[in-house]
Amino acid sequence: MAACRYSVVLIAFALLVCDSTCATPKNDEGDTAEKTESDIADDVTLAEAVHTQKSDAVSQTQAGRTPNPETPESKQKESLRQWEATEVTVDTNADVQSNEEAPDRRDAEVIDSVPPPPPPKDQFQEELVIRPLQSGDIYASFQFRTRWDTDFFQQGRKVAHYRLFPKSLGQVITKFSLRELHISFTQGYWRTMQWGQPFLSAPPGAELWVWFQDTVTDVDGAWKELTNVLSGIFCASLNFIDSTNTVQPSASFKPLGVGNVTDQRFLRYAVLPREIVCTENLTPWKKLLPCGSKAGLAVLLKSEKLFHSSFHSQSVHIRPVCQDWQCTSTAWELRQTLGVVFDMHTSGQSRREWSLFKMFSRTLTEACPLASSSKVYVDITDNSQGELFDLTPATPTLSQAVVLGDRRTYSVYDLTTPEPFGTLRSLNVLLKWKTTDAADMLRPLLHGERYVAGYGLQTGEIHTLIYNNHPYRAFPVLLLEMVPWYLRLYIHTLTVTSKSRENKPSYIHYQPSKDRLRPHLLEMLVQLPPNSVTEVTVQFERALLKWTEYTPDPNHGFYVGSSVISALVPSVVAMDTNSTKEHPLFSSFFPCKEESAYFVRVYTEPLLVNLPTPDFSMPYNVICLTCTVVAVGYGSLYNLLTRTFQVEEPSPGLTKRLANVIRWLRGVPPL
Repeated sequence: MAACRYSVVLIAFALLVCDSTCATPKNDEGDTAEKTESDIADDVTLAEAVHTQKSDAVSQTQAGRTPNPETPESKQKESLRQWEATEVTVDTNADVQSNEEAPDRRDAEVIDSVPPPPPPKDQFQEELVIRPLQSGDIYASFQFRTRWDTDFFQQGRKVAHYRLFPKSLGQVITKFSLRELHISFTQGYWRTMQWGQPFLSAPPGAELWVWFQDTVTDVDGAWKELTNVLSGIFCASLNFIDSTNTVQPSASFKPLGVGNVTDQRFLRYAVLPREIVCTENLTPWKKLLPCGSKAGLAVLLKSEKLFHSSFHSQSVHIRPVCQDWQCTSTAWELRQTLGVVFDMHTSGQSRREWSLFKMFSRTLTEACPLASSSKVYVDITDNSQGELFDLTPATPTLSQAVVLGDRRTYSVYDLTTPEPFGTLRSLNVLLKWKTTDAADMLRPLLHGERYVAGYGLQTGEIHTLIYNNHPYRAFPVLLLEMVPWYLRLYIHTLTVTSKSRENKPSYIHYQPSKDRLRPHLLEMLVQLPPNSVTEVTVQFERALLKWTEYTPDPNHGFYVGSSVISALVPSVVAMDTNSTKEHPLFSSFFPCKEESAYFVRVYTEPLLVNLPTPDFSMPYNVICLTCTVVAVGYGSLYNLLTRTFQVEEPSPGLTKRLANVIRWLRGVPPL
C-alpha cells in the first residue's frame, strides 16, 4: 500500500511539472477525475510527514484545481497563491539547471536582452512673426526649424531612415561632406532706411556659401558638383556658378554652427545677382517642410500673394548645433526662413488695415501635427497702450525677446492650443491702424549704399558708403567686395575717408582677378567713427568681351553682386549667452556672446554696369544688304543664263479671220 501511494505521489509531481510547462488539458470524464483527485488528496496527507515541501505544494495545488465544496474560499485563494509560487520555483530551478549546463548560451541571452539604444531624436518648430512697419507696411517672417540629433559622419554608420529631416538634403550633406550650407533666393531690395533691419539679411538674386569638412580633398570639384545638384533641387540657375563668380573669403563668412574649422580653403562663396525668384523656386522649398503646405503655418504660403509684394526672400540654412548646454554632443539644424513685405501699392489693399486673409488669402485652422511648437508673434513694442493700432483677437500671452540689440514685446498665439482659434476654428489676426500719419522711425545704426560714378565706357569708380548712426560709439566693420574680372580694378586708387579725413583700414586682403578665371576679392577692416559716413572708392577699367561672351540683352548691362558688410553693432540691451535656452527662432540665428554688441550682416544694392558693346544690329543690316544685292544682281544674271527663247508667229488680224469664216461657210478654202 505504501509503494502504491508513493507511485501516486510521483504521478502527481509529474502532473505539476507538466502544468508548469504547458497548458492544462481539459478532462471530459468527470467521474474518473473526481476519483483520481480524492485518491491524490489522501496520498498527499500520508506523504506530508515523509516528503519535501514541494510535494506539499503539489497536493495543495491539485486540491485548488478542483476545489472541494466543503473547503472555504480562503483556502482556495491560499492554494492558488501556493500554485503560483510553486510554478515560479520550478521554472527558476529549471533555468538554473539550463544555465549551469550551457553558460555560453546564458551569456548570449543576457547580451540579447539588453534593449537597443533609442533612435535619434528629431523635432520641428514653426513660427510666424508679423511686424508692423512705421511706413504702414507689414513685414511677415516665417521660421521653420528642424533639428535632428544624429551624426551623418559617424564611422561605420550610414543614415538611412529619415523622419522629419528631408532626405534630399541629408544625402547632399553625406555625399559632399558638408559642414554648413547657406542658400537664399531674394526678389527685390530691402529698404533699410524705411523698414529697419530684417531678421536675416540676404542680397538680391541667389546667394550660396558652403563650408566643407576638412576631409574633402578636391574642394573645387565638390563645389562644382554641389551647385549642379542644388540647381536641380531648388529649380534655380545655380549651375551657372563657376570659378568666374566664386571666391574664398578670408574673414567675412565664419561658421555659424559649432566647431573650430576656420581654414578658408574649405569655404566657397558665390552670388548670382540676376537670378529671378519665382513659383518654381518656392514649390521645392515648401516640399522640404515635414507637413509641406498642407497644414500649419505653411498653408499661408500662397505663391500669387507672396510674389505680389515689394520684397520676397526665402532661404535654407544647415549647420551643426549643440544638443544641450554643455555641448557634449551635436545635432543638425535645418532652418528655413521666408520674409515678405506687403505695401499698399503692390497689394491693392487698404494701407491702414491688415489681416492674415488680406495678406495671404487664407487663415490658420490648425498647427502642423508634427510640430512641437507652432506660434504666431505680433510685434506690439510701439503699441504698448494701444495708441497706434488695434489687434484682434486679443491675447493675454506676451513675450519679450532681444532682437537686433533691442528688447521687443510680442503678442503670442500658440496654435497647439485651441484658444486662439475660438469657436470658428479659424485664426485671422486683424491689425487696424488708428492714425493715418506715418510715424518717424529710428534710423538703423548700420547701413550701406553703393553706386557707380564716372562717364564714358572706358573707366569708372565704385563708391561704397557705410553709415554709422550711433551718436557716440565707434565700431569696426568688415567689408567684402567681389567684382567680376571684366571690371579691372586699379587697387592703387583705393581710398577710405571718414568725415573728410583718411581712414586707413587695419586689415586688407586683396586677391586680383584673372581674365575669364576668377573675380576680384577685396576685404578690409575699417573703423567707423560715431555718427559718420565712411566712403570707400576704387577706380576700374571696363574690358572688351568677346562677342560670344555677351548676354542676349547686352545693352541692359551687367550686374555686379552686392557688397557685404559684417559688424558687431553696439547694443544697450544685455544678451543672454545661453544659446540652448528656449526663445523665439527669429532672435537666435547668429551666435553672439558679447553682452554689449550684436552681430549683423548688411548687403548693399547690386550694381548695373554698361560695358563697351558692339553694334549687334550691324550683322542684321549687312545680311539685308547682301541679300538684296544677291537677289537683284545674281538673280538677273542667273535668269538670263538659264532662260530659253522661242520664236512665235504673229496671229492673223481680225479682218482676215472674218474673211476665212465667210469662206469656210461658202465652202471655199481659207486664205
